[in-house]
Amino acid sequence: MPSESARAAADAGRDQEDRLAGALTEHVTAIAAIAPMLCEPDVKTTQVSQLLHGHIAEVVERNGLWLHVKGADAYAGWIHQGYVVTMPEPVPPLSETGWNDPRPLSLNCTVRDEHGATRKLPLGALVTEGQERFGGLAMTLEERRNAFPPAADSITASAMTFFEGTSYEWGGLTPWGCDCSGLVSSSFHLHGVHVPRDAWMQAATGKPVDSMHDLMPADLLFFSDEPDGKITHVAISLGGMKVVHLALGRGGYAVDDLEHGDEYTDLLLKRFRFARRILAEN
Repeated sequence: MPSESARAAADAGRDQEDRLAGALTEHVTAIAAIAPMLCEPDVKTTQVSQLLHGHIAEVVERNGLWLHVKGADAYAGWIHQGYVVTMPEPVPPLSETGWNDPRPLSLNCTVRDEHGATRKLPLGALVTEGQERFGGLAMTLEERRNAFPPAADSITASAMTFFEGTSYEWGGLTPWGCDCSGLVSSSFHLHGVHVPRDAWMQAATGKPVDSMHDLMPADLLFFSDEPDGKITHVAISLGGMKVVHLALGRGGYAVDDLEHGDEYTDLLLKRFRFARRILAEN
């Protein structure tokens, strides 16, 4: 059995390794309103998610001008270095950045920098040092926790208010263009409720809902058009058979009654797999 001194030396060595690893870790922050995260280090490849202005990501790998990064939600993708700048170390833990960052978060605001240049920021972007909001709304984390409680009716209201009219965009997170799981992720995160980025990940959270007759507001409905049943679409319940979602079949934002009986809702019903309850209060 190792002696106490040997164990202490080993612990000290691991602590030093951890500090060195932390010192070598590179972090970046988005300077564009939206930085596309792609599946490969090639501008012609598919967008899988987005890093919003002011959000911080850890650099996992470099490939020329491309960075493989992991954001606060632990989702990874490739970003061109033109969209970001390197952060001086140390940076806050990623769990305290993004939607949990204490800085003002845009609710679709416009900011002006120290040079007088203006830019619009989408929902979820952060107002950074040197920027002044002069149009629209932005709230600090404390203000958001008061204004956007983790309550079912409040979450569904935000999804419907902020995303009404949004076009469908694969990998999108904001009202400037969004996909089905992006609507869920952003709407819940605004209210301090963490859900993963993709629909198939979201399908593993919460607890099961026994049947569609038991659906309550803010429950999540999952659908699949794959032979193996892998989840490919998610919608937010409005209670009963009504849902709000970002659907390719609707071209974007839609509120649908699954009992309406039109061609699209009939197809959705055939593709329905199960529902999950994310909020404990439900």
